[in-house]
Amino acid sequence: MQVFATFDHSPYVELAIRKLEQKGLHDIFAVPLDNRTEDAKIFDTIHRSDGISLINKGMFLAVIFSVITASKGFELKWGPIYWGLIGAGFGFILGFIIDLIILKVKNKKLRLLKGKKSEVILIVECENEQGREVEEVLWEHFALGVAKVE
Repeated sequence: MQVFATFDHSPYVELAIRKLEQKGLHDIFAVPLDNRTEDAKIFDTIHRSDGISLINKGMFLAVIFSVITASKGFELKWGPIYWGLIGAGFGFILGFIIDLIILKVKNKKLRLLKGKKSEVILIVECENEQGREVEEVLWEHFALGVAKVE
């Protein structure tokens, strides 16, 4: 039987391994996961999308600004069509910049996590009778998740 567990990178992993070794289990394999080395991408591609849209506020402000500037365009030299297009462009750019700033502030937290230690996967090979005991030891030492495969 194999028992898989994930831990935060902490001393509890070492304590769990030591406790399992004291119980006579020596077929233990610990694998630390790699940390993220690059910044998250802001713009989506055809092959990858994170579900975050940067044009929502831009479209909303484009409509509002185009209506306002088109109505004022009746009094101005270029007319309502040109002023409506100018207002739509200005509103879209303003909304896009607002969304971009908000996304940068939210992702600042993600960038701070870049230096954080990642998780550790612990694999324990044991007999079927020892599976329950191994699982209890792992839960006692604050495992994030445990799975058994027979």
